[in-house]
Amino acid sequence: MHTFLTRGNALLTFTLSVLAGLTFFCFLSTALNAYSATANIDTVKVLVKNVPDYSAQKEKQDLGYLMFDLQADLNPLFNWNAKQLFVFLIAEYETTDNKLNQVVLWDKIIQRGENANLDMKNMNTNYYFWDDGNGLRGNPNVTLTLSWNVVPNAGTLSIVRGSGSHSFSFPNEYTNVRAQ
Repeated sequence: MHTFLTRGNALLTFTLSVLAGLTFFCFLSTALNAYSATANIDTVKVLVKNVPDYSAQKEKQDLGYLMFDLQADLNPLFNWNAKQLFVFLIAEYETTDNKLNQVVLWDKIIQRGENANLDMKNMNTNYYFWDDGNGLRGNPNVTLTLSWNVVPNAGTLSIVRGSGSHSFSFPNEYTNVRAQ
């Protein structure tokens, strides 16, 4: 005859096994979703300054300033297994020192049930657009792309790059005016 603890252990083990199996099947039901969407990005104002970076060697480095417009409907990315989206805007560019530079300029967390239709005009960046040298002035090919992480209830954390990007050039001269 089994003791009370033995029967409780068997019941708990069986319950956890069934829950783990159900969670795995929940993951499989959305594992092949593409989570794709189109983003329309445009720059409104683009400036570049040469200012000292006091957090590093106090040498003058390029600081980019831009305002952007962003339109994207991310509502189709939500399904029953998507808990939230972490959306971020990335600037990619090339300099003589580095083949690939990536800077996150803006981000937003969108919970399930919130409006995921982004229609933003004249937005400032959330983070500074520092270059680790003087590679922004006159840079002819800076590309903005919108990407997102789909945070699931069960499964893997996927990183998806949206279709649609915007390329722009920084001015050839530094500005001395205060960015507003």
